[in-house]
Amino acid sequence: MHRLLLPLFLSTLVHADEALTFSDPTPQRYLLKARASVIDSRVKEHPEIEFVFEKKGKPADEENAAVDTRVAPQGKLVIWLMGHNGNLFERLNSYGLHAIQVHYANGWFGKFGKEPTPADVNYIGDIRLEAATGEDFSPTVSIPKPDCMMERAFQLLKHLAKENPQGRWDHFISADGKGIRWDRVIISGASHGSTTAARFAKHQKVGRVVMLCGPRDNYQTWQGLPSATPANRFFGFSHVLDGGWSADHYCRSWQLLGLAEFGPIVNVDQNKPPYGNSRRLITDGDVKGDDKRAHSSVTPSSASVKTADGKFAHEEVWRYLYTHPVEAVGKPVPPDADCEMDQRK
Repeated sequence: MHRLLLPLFLSTLVHADEALTFSDPTPQRYLLKARASVIDSRVKEHPEIEFVFEKKGKPADEENAAVDTRVAPQGKLVIWLMGHNGNLFERLNSYGLHAIQVHYANGWFGKFGKEPTPADVNYIGDIRLEAATGEDFSPTVSIPKPDCMMERAFQLLKHLAKENPQGRWDHFISADGKGIRWDRVIISGASHGSTTAARFAKHQKVGRVVMLCGPRDNYQTWQGLPSATPANRFFGFSHVLDGGWSADHYCRSWQLLGLAEFGPIVNVDQNKPPYGNSRRLITDGDVKGDDKRAHSSVTPSSASVKTADGKFAHEEVWRYLYTHPVEAVGKPVPPDADCEMDQRK
């Protein structure tokens, strides 16, 4: 190899395999924002699905990122597929995780989110996949690459690598600079964001999937498709008063995803970490009987279950979901006999 090219070649190899470390002269927690329409001139509005740059005179395309260079990094990036949750990002950073929330074309859900006739078992799954990838999976929507989750996340990472080098965001960009290192990604969301995270992970191999109050799509069958991401990398957490749980939507998806292979459903309020290494966690914590609060309670927020002294009751659950070794799994159990699998009746 030519001696002038050797340093570049070696640099590329190091970038691909190095363990991540910070070299920040002033270690701190960085909270970063950027507008998708500013960092990428190719992005477009899609008013037909209420996906625009501004709403009521305020920016609607802001994206968020956070990293704490005071904490030893795990070298993993959480891509969050719902509205920004500062409480969650604070915890992710404390675990040594990077975190971003992207503004991608998910406005279709408000228009097409109600499931169609039971015969059309791929309808919503195909829309989710097109919104995530920018590829033509669905005839119902037309979402170009610059407006999909994958490309928005990639462009945000490139922006962060330039604007916040202390955070070492380049660690999540491929050695050729053309995409994301998905093996270093934890794809996660809540509600319909968790469902899209699961659908995307069936298509694209990722490091881990964390599904809070989900997945749903109870007439769909994509949950049982062959998966690019191994099933042991999927983790779910739900409240039993959540309508998605009481109607058997979540337990159905968990079974189709193959999560019974890694242990039983575990009530986190009655067990301690590591919860038998299960991938299926539930809570029956006090939410005053409110099913909507139950739905939101599994992410750190004002709706979360609290201890007697007012602290979040599920701190160890969130840590487990995002950091438990994927290789550590529970023992297989039979399918849940009381979970209604065919909801088309």
